[in-house]
Amino acid sequence: MSKPRGCFTSFIIVIALAAVVCWAGYWYLGPYQSGAPETFVDIEHGMSSRQIAEVLADRGVVRSPWAFLAVRLLHPQAPLQAGEYRFSGEQTPAEVFDKIRKGEIFFQYLTVPEGSNMFDIANLLGAQMTSIQPADFLRAAADSQMIHDLDPQAPTLEGYLFPSTYQMTHRTTARQLCRMMTDEFRRQWRALAGSGEVTDVHRIVTLASLVEKESALPRERPEVASVFVNRLRLSMPLQCDPTTVYAALLENRYRGEIHRSDLASKNLYNTYTHAGLPPGPIANPGVGSLQAALHPAGTDFLYFVAKPGGSGSHHFSATLGEHDKAVEAYRRGAR
Repeated sequence: MSKPRGCFTSFIIVIALAAVVCWAGYWYLGPYQSGAPETFVDIEHGMSSRQIAEVLADRGVVRSPWAFLAVRLLHPQAPLQAGEYRFSGEQTPAEVFDKIRKGEIFFQYLTVPEGSNMFDIANLLGAQMTSIQPADFLRAAADSQMIHDLDPQAPTLEGYLFPSTYQMTHRTTARQLCRMMTDEFRRQWRALAGSGEVTDVHRIVTLASLVEKESALPRERPEVASVFVNRLRLSMPLQCDPTTVYAALLENRYRGEIHRSDLASKNLYNTYTHAGLPPGPIANPGVGSLQAALHPAGTDFLYFVAKPGGSGSHHFSATLGEHDKAVEAYRRGAR
């Protein structure tokens, strides 16, 4: 009679062991989250599977290195790709492994519109909650050393932070972003300037930044550039409103619109009180404005004013009398 009891006991032990194995398997291989809302992990080139497993366990992505290595045993030939990975929420070791196998590297994308100045870019970084703090970016952009080979006169990197879309990781620094943007400027500049030597990059980029801020319509940019070039030739003040705004931004006193005190400012960037171009660019121009500054239209225009109706187009004039009539037409339309 003892035999059946022994079999029953063995059966119970087997069931218990199976339950323990299942529980252990689930504990190791089931969903896991350490508690952090998100975790970033760098997988470096040349890391072994064991090293990757240890880094993942150390950062709380998997419960134990063995959990990741158990999945690795099922896929011994699968390549594991280097890069920075973002993990959030509960994930199984199999899901973690699959993410690294597919190379789902974490990137943030920063899109900088044409005509943005460095203050606009800093605000974009803050609004998108990137790893780069706005103040850090402004400090990096204030150092013009990385562009001095092209423009020794550049007071900052303004004008050379080329407007485009940039791919960043969680660890991209403000200086690295500035480097990416100035490198893109160099590529675009080489394509525009061609084999010809442009002796005064500083002048062209500064002029292009004014054109960018004053022209909403690409087709008008060469004409806008011609107005500034003609005024410079005649030593007339440029009286470019965006330079007044930029002067106020530099002094942290811009209030959203131009005031009489802004027009009277003695800041060197204010082209109402200082003749010639400002000390440097006031924004970061795109290809169209750079092209217009390199090749202005051949006109005798000295003035332009917006046309009524909000189309973004301008009326260009060669004489003050014609310009005054265009200004009056704009005012009537505005009323």
